[in-house]
Amino acid sequence: MSISNGSRDKDVTVVHLMRHGEVANPDGILYGRLPGYHLSELGRQMADRVAEHLTARDVTYVCASPLERAQETATPIAKAHGLDLDTDERLIEADNVFQGKTFGVGDGALQRPENWKHLVNPFKPSWGEPYVDQVVRMMGALNAAKDQARGHEAVLVSHQLPIWIVRSYVERRRLWHDPRKRQCTLASLTTFTYLGDRIVSVGYSEPAIDLVPAHLRAGAKPQKGKGTAQGKAFGA
Repeated sequence: MSISNGSRDKDVTVVHLMRHGEVANPDGILYGRLPGYHLSELGRQMADRVAEHLTARDVTYVCASPLERAQETATPIAKAHGLDLDTDERLIEADNVFQGKTFGVGDGALQRPENWKHLVNPFKPSWGEPYVDQVVRMMGALNAAKDQARGHEAVLVSHQLPIWIVRSYVERRRLWHDPRKRQCTLASLTTFTYLGDRIVSVGYSEPAIDLVPAHLRAGAKPQKGKGTAQGKAFGA
């Protein structure tokens, strides 16, 4: 949908929903909401790259999930614009019964029969926070940011699965999906443009794609070994 110049000057607000950068996770743990997981050195480079990318944008509000990796990703963006960093619990990672377990291809939690009961319903899903609950909280966070930055731009730092689910909802796709096909690479921006209180467009960009390892890019095939499938099936 195109927006006339008159409307653009009146009440257009842009909210960038950013996925955090790469996390230091040598043991391949599905960390979910666990504390203590910080950005790797490469993840910090990704955060700095996106901060640089957004320097010329009219950003007046920056907010992040309470988890360390999101806070550390958002910090250079807030600093670049001279803003305090806000925190919104609604941006947190999706809850998951496999949190704290290893999750590689050909090893880890899925090979244990006692865990199979959690996989019976991919439509809800049975292994974690219902998709509809993620939509409700993420839409609440988006709309709150829109109100905070009305007429300007906001940046929210969150996690792969909640970002993809709320985008799917806005674009009127089914919420259950093949996790390998999520378009939500590390340090990517999913951008929602509001006209007044209504979302009129959704965009996607990857300002730090050259820093993202090939096997972690959207659509990449899972690889065998510890940690290589982390984040593919259940968010990150």
